[in-house]
Amino acid sequence: MVRVRFAPSPTGQLHIGGARTALFNYLYAKKHNGKFILRIEDTDLERSREEWAKGIMRSLRWLGIEWDEGPDVGGEFGPYFQSQRKEIYLEYIKKLLEEGKAYYCFCTQEEIEREREIARQQKIPYKYSKKCRNISLEEAKKESKTVKRQLLE
Repeated sequence: MVRVRFAPSPTGQLHIGGARTALFNYLYAKKHNGKFILRIEDTDLERSREEWAKGIMRSLRWLGIEWDEGPDVGGEFGPYFQSQRKEIYLEYIKKLLEEGKAYYCFCTQEEIEREREIARQQKIPYKYSKKCRNISLEEAKKESKTVKRQLLE
């Protein structure tokens, strides 16, 4: 079965590009007897607002776009706000860390900005240095209690 998703960020009103994407996804799902899913991408905690999420949903309905699964109608693959899916993602993060397919990074925002600035000065695309990649999982767990706390917040 076809399942398509529209995941707007509630940091402002629905814009024409978002409306176009939602409409195309909606029509594609309907043409193929599939489902159109609305998932609100509210992970930008500083700028996301509940009133913007409600406004986006009102705007979609005004356009005649109804979702089969979403924040206000539910469905079997919820929750439909990204910020409420933390436990799901935490499971996978732990698995990836344990399998060595991901690693803890202790770089500060300032360090990463310095790396970006060096790349800009050298006129090359920025690429993260991966300097924390070789820290073992055991060592990383010892090194920072805040990392574990951040994962659980």
